[in-house]
Parts: sequence; C-alpha cells; structure tokens
Amino acid sequence: AAPVQVRLVVPMAVVFGPGSVPGDLPRPLPFRDVQEMEISVNLRTSVTTRYEMLYRSTTGQEEAALAAATAQEADAALHPLQDTTLGSLTMYVVPETSSLLPQGINVYVGKRRSALVRAGGSLAALQARLREVTQVMSFTASSIAAALSDRVPNGQLSPDARRYLKSSLGYEITFSLLNPDPKSHSVDWDIEGAVSRYVKPVLDKLSLVANFSVDSQILYYAVLGVTPRYDKESSSFLLSAHSLPHVINPVEARLGSSAASLYPVLNFLLYVPERSHSPLYIQDKDGAPVSTNAFHSPRWGGIMVYNVEAPASPQASLPLHVDVDMARVMEVFLAQLRLLFGLSREEVPPEFLLERPGNEGLADWELDHLLWAHTVENIATVSTTLTSLAQLLDKIGNIVIKDDVASEVYRAVASVQSAVTELSLGHLHAAFQASKEAVTSSERAFFDPSLLHLLYFPDDQKFAIYIPLFLPMAVPILLSLVKIVRETRQRKKEPTKMD
Repeated sequence: AAPVQVRLVVPMAVVFGPGSVPGDLPRPLPFRDVQEMEISVNLRTSVTTRYEMLYRSTTGQEEAALAAATAQEADAALHPLQDTTLGSLTMYVVPETSSLLPQGINVYVGKRRSALVRAGGSLAALQARLREVTQVMSFTASSIAAALSDRVPNGQLSPDARRYLKSSLGYEITFSLLNPDPKSHSVDWDIEGAVSRYVKPVLDKLSLVANFSVDSQILYYAVLGVTPRYDKESSSFLLSAHSLPHVINPVEARLGSSAASLYPVLNFLLYVPERSHSPLYIQDKDGAPVSTNAFHSPRWGGIMVYNVEAPASPQASLPLHVDVDMARVMEVFLAQLRLLFGLSREEVPPEFLLERPGNEGLADWELDHLLWAHTVENIATVSTTLTSLAQLLDKIGNIVIKDDVASEVYRAVASVQSAVTELSLGHLHAAFQASKEAVTSSERAFFDPSLLHLLYFPDDQKFAIYIPLFLPMAVPILLSLVKIVRETRQRKKEPTKMD
C-alpha cells in the first residue's frame, strides 16, 4: 500500500469551574498544553494524534450555567457559549463534590461537543480522565485502525472493525416488508410516516457525511432460507444463531436492489412469519431469546421478525388484518443503522453517563467520530487508487493519457494534500470535504474508459493479429517484386547490340 502519514489535531478547551482547579497546575491559568500519541498501523502508514489543549477558568456566563440543578440543564445552558466547530471539544471541570453529576458518575457527555468532568484531585488524575473522554468523543486507536482496515495486518484487527460500512459518497437504504403468507395476513405498514418521523432526522444529521436515498417495498411469498425448529415447551418456532447466515441469501435474491446501485445498499427487512410458523423467535448463541427478535449482518443490514398475535377465536376470517407498530420497528432498525456506522455505545467506561441523542439519532460528537474515521479512510483510499493507476500506466508503455484524466489526477493529489493539511490544522470539516473531492477525482481518473488496459496490446500480440490479415495480400506482392528484381538482373547480364 502507498505510504500515508496523517496528523489528526483536536482543538480542546479545558474549562475549570469555581473550586475545581487542581493544586498542582504547572503555571497560572490560562495556558496551553499539547499531548501527542502515535497510532502505528503498519510500517508505511502512521497516524499521529495531537490534542491541543487550552486550560482556562470559566467566564461569568459559564459559571452561571454550571450552577444549574442537573447535568442536562447545565449542558443545554452551556451550548450557546461554546465552540461548535466540527471536531473541537470543550471539557467543563466541576469540583469533586459537585452534585451536578449523579453518584458514581465522573463524566457526563452531552449531545453536543462538550462534557462535564469531575476534577479528581490532581492534574495527573484529571488528565487521565480527560484522555478517556477524548477517546470516546473523537476517535480511538481501534476506530482509526478500523478505518484503515485494508492496511492493518489481519491478526491485529478487532472483530468489530470489519463490521462497519466502508466510507462512500452515498448510501442507499431499502426497507422491505416480507409477507410470505398473504392468504393468512394482510399487513399494513406506514413506512412513509415512519421514515419522515424517525429516519429523516437521523439522515439529515448524516447528510454531512454522505448522500442518502431511501426506498421501500413489500415482497409477497418471500420466505426465509431456513425452516425454523418447533419447540414444544414454548409452543413456538425458533431460529438458532448458527442458522441465521443461511436466512439472508434466498431473501437477497428477491430484493434486487443492489444490482443497479452505484452506492452500498443497506437492507432493513421486516419479516412477518407465515401462520404455520408463528410465533417465531430468534435465539442467540447461548440459546436465550433475543429481546428485539432481530439480528444484523455486517455491512449488509438487518432483519426483524414481527410476530402476529393469533386470533382469539379459531373461526376468525382470514386474512387477518395486521397494523405494524412502526415505533417499535424503527427503534430496532435505527439501532442497527448506528451499529453499521460504528456508533455503538457499548465500549464506554462504567463511570461515564452519555446523554441519549434524542430525536436526531446521533450526538454532534458522534458525527465528528464518523467524520474523523471517514476522512482518514478517504485519504488512504485515494493514495491506494492513485498508486494502482501509476502502476498500471507504468506497465503499458503506449497508453494515451488524455488531458482531462491528467487534470483529475492532479486534482486528486491536490485535494489529498489539502485534506492532510487541514487535518493538521484541526479543521475537520474542511479536511473531510477535501478528502471527498479527492475520492471523486481519483475514481473518475481510475475508471476513465480511455484507460481500459484492454485497449492497448503488446507488440507481439499486434503481430499475431495483423500477420494473418496481411500475409495473403503480401504473398503476390512479394512474388511480383522478386520477379521484377530477377528481370532487371537478367537485362543487365544481356550484352547490348552494337550496330
């Protein structure tokens, strides 16, 4: 892989509230400090992370905001007062005895780009705590390694790293309702209302990362590829964890969405089991029922099984009318969407309290988390694409490179350099935009039809193609040339007659 050296700079304000300043500060406030860390990916790829910290005291307005009764109120009051630049962080340090944070909680991470942190006595204890917070709110070594997963030796990756979606300029989301038994169930789902109510706010927030398109479909007589097992005790049908991978393939053949798509497709399937297999429950590896009755497949999407309650009287007329509870379904699908983008919150230390993102589906700092990872991934992708292109052009000596292809390559190189520079200045938004432009230009150059290597043949192939065509024409020409040469020689030999 081509060498990639990137420096990620996070501008950070550490703001001390009244009574929270550690006694062992090296110099009076305000002062600046820098902390660097190296993330080694492989010999040719290194990522340096640099936290540029400004330590200062609260202003009067910030002090008033920190006097609120709860952490949520304080966070809301502090939001208008802080730096809201993408990729920046603000840490408000509160006294050890502060009642803003609940018992046993040392860090409260808000919805925006700030956190409340208990002082912890000494500067070293505070810095250790701040390091943990910054890892949660910006990026971790593992999230950067996951972004560069193509370059990381296989054994060193966490199993989650290959679960996340690759960075792309766009994504297509397809919601499918599978009704294998329309004779028994007439299923209604208000997918338009659910998308505008639950999905749109999330995608509006993610629109900075990529373009999204959403569509939906209802598929009849589409069955899962596995016959569920009947369990006498619970008088229900069970799908075990090891059979789940076999569920997807037959269904995917019916979806037909990814064939014509330029971008990665995320499939979210709601499956209403047929009457003969109801109720149907999914089991995890230990044989316990899965509470959501759903599972997700890395980089593909998710499936949720939606059981229909059996009618009270056996004489009930078929098909049964079913109204899907979209709030319950969308809660599961949005959780799966977060998982696919690597925004799961399981790895947070126990003394952290994370504010729920609410209607928007993800916090501002989670958006930054995605932008950091995607920017690094885009830079690596472009360097690999351009290196592959250069190797291709080296191999084919007689290839013709048009001006527009050359200008796309120059543009890609300039945009990548700009992205690297912006990252080292701590300008996340500008860096991400430049990295997206670099990807677009490098792909345009790489996939240009004029660079199709099949258009250029080695010389020996040319001879092999053209000799059979020219030989039949060349034989009579050569024979007549030989005849002419022979005749002229003959003439020269004959003595001229002298009168």
